[in-house]
Amino acid sequence: MPYLYETHLHTKESSACGVSWGREYIEKYLDLGYAGIIVTDHFYRGNSAVNRNLSWEKWVNNFCRGYEKAREEGERRGLDVFFGWEETFDGDDYLIYGLDKEWLLEHPELRYWTRLEQFRDVRRNGGCVVQAHPFRQYYYIRNILLSTGCVDAVEAANGGNEPVFDALAWTYAKKLGLPATAGSDIHFTEDIRSDTVFGVYLDRKIKTISGYVDAIRNNTIAGLKIPAGRFNINRNVRVSLPVDIRDDRDRSTGRKLAELLEL
Repeated sequence: MPYLYETHLHTKESSACGVSWGREYIEKYLDLGYAGIIVTDHFYRGNSAVNRNLSWEKWVNNFCRGYEKAREEGERRGLDVFFGWEETFDGDDYLIYGLDKEWLLEHPELRYWTRLEQFRDVRRNGGCVVQAHPFRQYYYIRNILLSTGCVDAVEAANGGNEPVFDALAWTYAKKLGLPATAGSDIHFTEDIRSDTVFGVYLDRKIKTISGYVDAIRNNTIAGLKIPAGRFNINRNVRVSLPVDIRDDRDRSTGRKLAELLEL
C-alpha cells in the first residue's frame, strides 16, 4: 500500500502568508491518512515572516520554528514531519528538499545564489530542487520563467492553482522527461479536506527527507493525489504572461512555449 505525503506546506511561524501554526496541521493530516508532511516555508527572498535584519544565525533559528513546532507535535501524535523550504527569484519559486538546519547555518551565502548555483549546490550536498507551480498567473507575477535545466522535477499539481495551470505544468514535465510532483501549498488548516489536499504517493515509508529526495532523483514516485481531471488540457489554451524558457546554465533560450509543449 503506497504511503501519502504532503510536499508543500506553510506555517504562520515562518511564512508571512501562513495562517495556521505548525502544530495545528498534524491532526487533520493524520485524519486523512497521510504518512507525513514536508514543511516548506517561504525562504529568504520569498514571503518570509522572519526579520531579515537579524543575524544569519538568528534568522535561521526563527525560520525553522514552524517546522520544529510541527515536528514536535508530529512526534507526539505519530505523524512524520520533514523539513524543506521554498525560495523565490523573480516570481518563480523552487521547493528545496534534503538539507537541514545545521547546513543552513553553515551556508549564509545561499541568500545570494543564482538559480544555477542553487541547483548545483543543493544537488552537491544531497538535496533536490523542484520548480513550484511554474505556470501560475497571479497579479504579482510579471512573467513565467521555466527553468528547464536547473531543476530535478516539476510541481505539476498545486492546490492553489487553477486546473489549467496544472495541466500545462503536467505537459511541461512530460516534455522535459522530469518527475512530476503534487502539493497542496496549504496555508490554513481549515482548507484541509479530502477533496482539496494534494500529495505524493511513495512505495515505501520514508524515515528521513533523503527518502523523498531519492524518489525524485530516481524518478520512483508511485503516484499523485489530485482531483480527477486535473491534467485535462485544452489544446487551445494560451498563457497571458510573457514566457522565459531557460537552459541548463540559466540562460534565456528564446524558445516559444507553444513550440516546447507542441500546443
